[in-house]
Order: sequence, then structure tokens, then C-alpha cells
Amino acid sequence: MFGSLFEEEGEGYSLAPSGGRVVKGEGEPPPPRGRVNLSGIKNQGGTCYLNSLLQTLLFTPEFREELFSLGPKELGCLEDKDKPEAKVRVIPLELQRLFARLLLVDQQSASTTDLTDSFGWNNSEESRQHDVQELNRILFSALEHSLVDTSGSAFIQRLYHGTTVNSILCKECGNISQRQEDFLDLTVCVRGVCGLEGALWDMFVEEEMFEGSNLYRCGQCDQLVTAAKSAKLRKLPPFLTVSLLRFNFDFARCERYKETGRYTFPLTINLRPFCEQTEDDDSEYSYELFSVIIHKGGCYGGHYHVYIKDMDHLGLWEPPVRELRAYTEPEKDDPLSVLSSIIAQEESRSVLLDQLGQRLMDKIGSSWSKKYRKLHGPIGKFLQNHSDVFVLVNNGTRVALKANPPSPVTQPSSPAHTTPGSSSTPDPGSHWFDLNDSTVTSIHERDVEKMYQGKESAYMLFYRKTLLRRPSGALRNPGYQVPPHLLEMAEEENRRLQQRREEFEASNNSVELHLHLAPRYRLENGALKPISIEQKEATNLIFDRCRTVGDLRMIIYQDLWEGDMALTVARSLPAGLHLYNTLTDDEVSLYSAGILSGTDLFVWNGREVCGATVQTGAEWEPVLLTVVRPSLGEEEEGEGGGVGEEGGSGLTKQSRGFAGRVTLGEVREALGEPQESLLCQEKRGGEGGGASGWRVFPPGDMQRTLKELALKDGDALLVLEPQTQDSRWAGWCVCAALCQSVIIMVDMCLLSLHWCVYLCPGVACCLRQVDRTGKLLPPGTLSVRDAGVRLMTSLSLCPGTAPKDTQLFLYFSVGTAPSSGLEGEIIVERSSTVKQVGNDCVSFGDGWHLRRLDWCEEVGEALMDEVSNQNYRTGCLDVRHTHTHSMKLSPLVKMCVCLVGGAMVELRTVGQVEISEEATLEELKTQVLTLPELQYVCVPTPAFLRVWQLEGQRLTRILRGQHHTLRYTHTLLPLTSLLREEDLGPKEVLLRVQMGVPGERGYYPPEDLVWDASRDPSPRSLRSALASTYGLSPDSLLLAKHQPHTHTWETFSNWSQQVSKRKKKKKAESLLGAPFHLKDGDLIGVKNLLIDNNRDFSTQQDEQRLREEKEQRRKGWGFLKYPQLFVYDISFTRKCIYS
Repeated sequence: MFGSLFEEEGEGYSLAPSGGRVVKGEGEPPPPRGRVNLSGIKNQGGTCYLNSLLQTLLFTPEFREELFSLGPKELGCLEDKDKPEAKVRVIPLELQRLFARLLLVDQQSASTTDLTDSFGWNNSEESRQHDVQELNRILFSALEHSLVDTSGSAFIQRLYHGTTVNSILCKECGNISQRQEDFLDLTVCVRGVCGLEGALWDMFVEEEMFEGSNLYRCGQCDQLVTAAKSAKLRKLPPFLTVSLLRFNFDFARCERYKETGRYTFPLTINLRPFCEQTEDDDSEYSYELFSVIIHKGGCYGGHYHVYIKDMDHLGLWEPPVRELRAYTEPEKDDPLSVLSSIIAQEESRSVLLDQLGQRLMDKIGSSWSKKYRKLHGPIGKFLQNHSDVFVLVNNGTRVALKANPPSPVTQPSSPAHTTPGSSSTPDPGSHWFDLNDSTVTSIHERDVEKMYQGKESAYMLFYRKTLLRRPSGALRNPGYQVPPHLLEMAEEENRRLQQRREEFEASNNSVELHLHLAPRYRLENGALKPISIEQKEATNLIFDRCRTVGDLRMIIYQDLWEGDMALTVARSLPAGLHLYNTLTDDEVSLYSAGILSGTDLFVWNGREVCGATVQTGAEWEPVLLTVVRPSLGEEEEGEGGGVGEEGGSGLTKQSRGFAGRVTLGEVREALGEPQESLLCQEKRGGEGGGASGWRVFPPGDMQRTLKELALKDGDALLVLEPQTQDSRWAGWCVCAALCQSVIIMVDMCLLSLHWCVYLCPGVACCLRQVDRTGKLLPPGTLSVRDAGVRLMTSLSLCPGTAPKDTQLFLYFSVGTAPSSGLEGEIIVERSSTVKQVGNDCVSFGDGWHLRRLDWCEEVGEALMDEVSNQNYRTGCLDVRHTHTHSMKLSPLVKMCVCLVGGAMVELRTVGQVEISEEATLEELKTQVLTLPELQYVCVPTPAFLRVWQLEGQRLTRILRGQHHTLRYTHTLLPLTSLLREEDLGPKEVLLRVQMGVPGERGYYPPEDLVWDASRDPSPRSLRSALASTYGLSPDSLLLAKHQPHTHTWETFSNWSQQVSKRKKKKKAESLLGAPFHLKDGDLIGVKNLLIDNNRDFSTQQDEQRLREEKEQRRKGWGFLKYPQLFVYDISFTRKCIYS
């Protein structure tokens, strides 16, 4: 089962190195031990069975001390393992080091990579799950083999081996035939037995009769006789290992299954009834349970963890959390107590902000939107409104309780310095722990009884003789009997860890503060602005966020300030600097006050700035508006402190800031406008008319504040003076022929837009509207009302006349996509032929033809003079439904062919091909293979090439269908060569899948997965495909899609909605549609919930990018992001071509 497990070269001392291991770089130091002060073991992907067995051996003090008693003289040194003449016993040496780290090094979990390397395991062995009973036997065999010719060569035999004797009694002559057998563990039956005592009774008390047709040939009688067969325990080992046969085979169904029925086992057991000799005292046959290895899952996969009784009281046992909180469960109707309890239950006392909703659903079974949103609003707003309870940390990515914020680095006392006898006497039934890979928690003795039955049930039992007493010096002393060289190794590792944590804490706790001093500012239009542009606005200060506000105040007093001081959190807004909350408690730390790196602090007296009273708080946030006035051809100067600007379009624009709580009427007064003036708000993307529409504020809005009117920074405010209000409609006209701009007033009764051509007398021109994208709409003869001309509609006066009733107005493009902005315009007669239209557009030759574009700009079939039916008459154009159509002149397409190289999207141009748009994908690949650059590339057939579509720098979609028409309009063609043929179906998606590393915020290298979504595109189908790939249960997988632009993960739903039989079955959620839109090349994260309880998919790199982008936005860099470089691992199925 284990392949080359424990196979060593030569005499068993030189080891084969493991390959393909993921090495974690130096970054955040490992966290220290938890409250129980015991260390767990990291899971390497599928080594939970190994972790459970190693913890059992560690908490078997006699085994641990026997192993520690072997010194370097007998085992050698690991530093000499590569020397040919050295005799190094690597497996026991690595086991010693692991045990020393688990006992003495202050870290949450230890790694077994060095130990598994000594086994000769590769990456596949570490990620594949095996049977823990078989591992127990093979590990002991390997240790015995490695310890030959040492003083410890027989200690496993002495501690774990026992003997049984099988006897057959002849009923005729009374002769007894016996055979003695050695055992390392007892394998007992589970099927049809109610418990361990019953199984031992059937094995060692009940007799099996040979009678009837099943007689026994007696060696003394030399004939077939009736006989009785029995078995007894002859020698009992100090430690008894019992393996439960949970897995059986159903011959009727021809499949394996797991016995999940109730199977009891006692905490103490007397084996006297099952032994051959019973003259000794009862204490010689009495055993107590100290370890239970538990299997959770089915016969084809699952997870192991172990319940262990701490015989030496090395851990700090405390009542389980569920017992402490049994009577303090928060009310589900109170969101404040529910969220507080969720955060308090976390070991780090904080929760990722984007994971808080999922934790809430796990706790109460309902989402925030369904349960609380109607009464309490969005969850983010609720957290802000309760800032006295919650605080955002880690640059706003995590939420913690303000009363008990998470310490950046906790430093419990080192286990190496635990004073023996320092703890109080434990309660009866205590000192049981659940060691589940990296997690160690306290449990009660009665929790062992819960493992009698179910999918999560006991699999191996470990008993020890009650006569084995521990010396007093071993109690609460993890360094007991540990060799000096291992003590020194542990102390050195603790020193390095402490240094790394201090350095990490120092780098994380240092924050950069921007101090703004009041004498440098003045209050203008509701915002604080610098008095002098040349003067430096802020003073930067590096400060420790663990220090208090009072300490910061004293630092500022020393060099920067005199008199009364108030420290107020400020923020730079487009209108200027605005003040929010003031720091009043000098005893609270900056961390607890929510002060992050880059925070702006305003230093002032708390009352006024330069004699002006300053209003603070979010409700007084200033709004920067763009005040727009018609210039009527005259330039106007900006006034009131704003920035005046002549836009060159007949409008004067002026930027003015106003406090958010001022009314619209006060804004009008501040602008110096009379009460008869109208104020209009710009409506972006309004219907009809042009690029923008305007809405006149009714008189009732004059008493409403800017916040109530939802006016934002940058919104435009049009001011119409009384003399401009006689006409109800105003049009904005740009005369292209005369290059001048005017404001024209047209009344609704005007019959057509042609009337406006009086602006250019003597010149043939027409008036055309401009849509919101800036595109000129076709000219027409509609009335103003029918044309949808509204207030401040954008119009353009263009040369030329509008088409007549016998003419058509057409857009056309030559060899490019219509969206490229290179469209031409033409007016043709309805009776014109296709060829005549082509000649009018361009010099029409044999290499060109016309195609019609539909409303979504998809290229249709070619137009021929012989076309009949549809909307065309034979030989001429006849469009019956509209006056404007788009056509495309399509030549042969010239493409630049590039090879995708390396581990990321690095394109290397290898040539150009010229091919018709009617060509198939297979013809394109065939022509690509003729390029000179590819003559040395081994591509047997075109099916070994993969063609991608490229958007920006991202490979977005694989072209499919070898015989489908190409119609590929892009000029850049990325290709990848493959190691095998590929012909993806229309609903087959190529995904990059990476499995999460248990207990860490990282992933194993990604692998390609072709998922067939033709029948079922739901999350359940994808989980089933991944489960068959990894050999796991679909219900144990949690999936998420990575969004590279936002550095976030979207989790796929893990539950299916129950539908009543009477109701129509709802359509399953499709991953190919909203909101996931899975496509080729998407990165999918996978979490195995059986061994990894962390549902957070984000990595440290994701959080780092989010923090850096937030810092960029704070500094006023807009929404500029890092240039995206999308990484693709071209692995086994798609090998790259390197230049």
C-alpha cells in the first residue's frame, strides 16, 4: 500500500531525497502555542493518519523515553548522513527531533517533512491517505530494523508485543495440541458484536467445535475425532493496541462499506477472563484507555484525528468551550451579541470582513440580508454604527472586538520553562485532548463515549497497564529525559522564533501618521484648505501603534505644538480636508482606537481654525460641485473662491465646495443668485436627446440638504438665470462647419430640426444629435418633440443635407471592427445595387465584399446582387424597417501568430498568416504549422495545438470546433503546443485547480482539469468531477473562484435547496452564468473540509495587494492598480515552446 515506504539504501542509513515539495518562504512567523500549551502537527495534504499515530507515540511516555535514551554514539549524527562511511540511523534521529519540537518548541504546530523524507516518501505519498493500522505495523518494523545492534533494539518488542496460544482438545483421548503466536495488536470484529468485551469473549473464551462433517484428525489417536478449539492470551504487553475492523466487504453488492453501528469499549478493562494463567493479582490484568484514533468519513476516504489522555499533564487542560458557553448562547434576534460571539470564539479574536457573513450563516442558519438587513441595514453600516464594540484592523480587512483586540503577536510562556508542579490538581475525567492535525483542544472524558458509533467513530484503541506509574519529576515537565543536545536545539529554535516574532511585530506595529497643524489651514466652503500652496501640508511621524494616545500627545507637544490640543481623525476629500472623530481617551492604544498606517490626524484646539468654527462628523462632509452657467458667448470669471473655467463650449464651469448639511437654498444664496433662478441637476445617461439630461429642482428641494439630495463630488449643478427661462427647451449646438459654439433656444412648436440651419446661412448642413457615447446620430426630419430634444441636449451642426425619402443613411467600416471608431457614413439611393454601394464606399475590387451587421454588431452573411427574400430585393438594396444600417467591407484577415511561453503569458511572435474569415479552425492550425519558426517544433497533427483568444494580457477562451468557421477578427493569435490531442466540446471548460494546504494560507501547485458542463453546469457537478480526481467525497469539498482583478475569492454554494414534490423543481445554479461566469483558464481553489476547517481562501498575497491598492487610493492615485500579469501554469497537458 505504501510503495517504497521506509525502504532505505545499503544498510538503511542513506536516504532517497523527496521531490516536488512546496517550500514555504520566510514570511510571517508560525504562531505560538494555544491556550492548552500543546503543539499539533501540520498536515502535508493526506498525512492525518500519520499525525494521529505520532501523537499517540509521543504521549506514550515509556516509548518516548526509550527513544530519547539512544544517544549519538549509537544512532550517529544527521550532519554525517551523506558521508558514505558514516552509520547514521536517520528514522529514529528524525523521530527524536520531532518529539523534541513537539514538547519544547513554542509553535502551534510542527512539520513532519524531515521525518517523511527519511521514510523516502515523495509528494504523492504525502497527499495520499492510507490505513493507520498498517502504518503502525510498518513503522514499528522499520524502527526495529533501524535499531539493530543498539541498546534499543528490543524496546518495541518489550513494550508492545504479546503472545496468544491456540489449543485444540481431542474429545476422545484428551490430547491437547498447542501453537503459540506473537501479536503486535489485536484485530477484533465489529460486525455483529456490541462491544469490545463481547469481541474478546468470542475470541478467547468461546470454543469452536469440530464435529459432524467437520472433524479433526488427532495426532495421537491418528483418526478423525470430535475436538474443541480455543485461544487464550498467554503474555500481556505493557501497552495493548486494539484495531477495530470497521471496514468490510458486501459480497452481495460487491462493494466495501464501513460499519457505523454502536460499538462500546470501556475506559478500564480487566483481561483476566481472556488469559491462560490467572494466578497473578488483578492489577496485572488491568488496563486503562489513554488513546483513541478516530476515523471520520467512509471506506473510500476520510480524516483521522485522535483523543489522547495526557498522562504527564504536559498540557493546560481547561473545560471545553462548549461547556463554558452552554448557558451564554446569544439571542439570535440580537445581531450585536451574535456577531460578538462569533468573533470571540475565534482563536485570533478577529474575523476576515468578507468571511463574516459566511460565519453568521454557519451559526444561525440564515444570512444577514434575510435576518437583520430590514431592521439594521447592511452589515458594514451596522459595524460602523457600533464602533464602540467593533474595530477594523489590518487596514480594514478584519473585524475585531474593540474591548479585546487581537494582539499582533501573542507570547505565552515557553513550554521549556514550565515549572513542574505549578498547576493545580485536575478534575476527575480531565486531561483528555483532541489532537486534530494543527489544532489541539480540551475535551472531557465522557466525549470518548460519543465515538462509539456513526461516520465519525473509534478505529484504534490504545490501552496501558494501570501498574505503570509515572515518576513525580515527569509531571508537567516536558523536558523530562530529553537529551541535552535536543534541549539546546529546542532553545535555539525558540530564540530564533522569538526574534522573528519581535521583528514581525515591530514591522507590523509601526504606523506612519500624517499630522496636519491648524495654523497652516483655513476654512473655506465647508472644508479646510492650506493657506499656502508652497508650504508642506502634513508632517509625517512614525509611531508604535501599541503605545497610547497620551504618548502620541506628548511627542507632539515636544516639537510641534503649544497650548490646548485636540487630535481629530481627518480625511482628504476632493473639496478639502474634513474632520471626523476626536481621540479623547489618552489611555487607549492607537491599535484599539483604530488608527492605521497612513491615517491623517488634525492637531487643533478642538473649537476653531483661524477664528472660524469647524463642524466635524460624517454628516458635515463637504461636497465638491461643478457649477455650470450658460456663457451666451461671453466669458465669465469664477467667483466665490471656486475655480472658474471656460470650457470652450459656451458654458462656464466653476468648482465650489459646500458642507453636506447645507440646504440647496443656501447654496443658491452662496452663489449670489436670485430666488427666481433655477437650479438643475445633470442626469447621466438620460433617455433621448444626447450625452446628458438635466432635471430642474422643484421649489420643495430648496429646503433639503445636499446629503438628502444625494449630491456627490463632481456632480454638475446648472444655474439658469431669469432672463434665460422664457423658452422651455434649450439646445446645445456645436457647428462643425464654422467651428463655433452657441446656445440656441428652440420652442416645442418647431416642426423640424432643419429649422436650426439658419445658424449657417448659405451652407448645406443639417442638425444631428449626439448620444451619450459621443457618437453622432443619423440626421432626420423629426419634430423637436418626436426627436426627444430636452434641456441642454447636445446637437451638432454638420455639413450636408439629411437623406430624402428615396435615400438611405448607412454606416460602413473598411476591414476593421465597427467599435474601433473608424466608421464612415454614406447616403445612397434605395434602388442602388450592392456593387454600386461598395464602389461608393471604396474602390471595390475582387478582394472585397459587403456584410450586414446586426444590432449587437455581429457580422452576418455576405450581401450579393443575386440576394432575394429577407429585406433585399434582387440586385438592389431595399431596407423596409429602418433608415440606418451598418455594413462591413471584409477582406482577407492577416493574423500575427504568437507562442505562449514560460509559466506566464509571455508571447513570442513566430510569424504571420493570411487567411479568409470563412476558413475553419483546423485550416488555420494547418497553415500555422507551415511557418518557418515552427519547423523544429514537434506537433504531429493540428489537434496538438491550442488556440486562445487574448483580451488585454489575459488568455480568456480556447477556440473550439476543428471544422467550425473561424470568423476570428483579432489580429493577435496566441498558440500553445500540447503533449496530447485536444478537441474540447462547446461546453467543456479548461480550469486550473489548486488544492489548499491544510492549516496554512497557501496552495499546492495548480493542475489542469477539463470539466464537461454540457449536462450539468452546477457546482455539484464540478465538485463531483474534482472528487473523482482527488479520490475524496464531494460533500467534503469547498470550492471558490479567484478574481485576479480584485484579489478576492468567490465561494461556490455548498448546499442544495429542498423543493417540495408539488412544486416545480427549480433550475440548478449554473457556474457558466452569473455571478461566476466560469471560462477557460479560471483558477479554482479547493478546500478539503475533512482536514481543513479554514474556509478562508484568501492568501497573504491577496491581502497585501488589497492593502497596497487601498493605500494608493488613499494617496489620491484614483483606482490605478498594478499592471496585471496573469500567470498560467503550462504543465503536463500543455507544454510550452521556449525560444
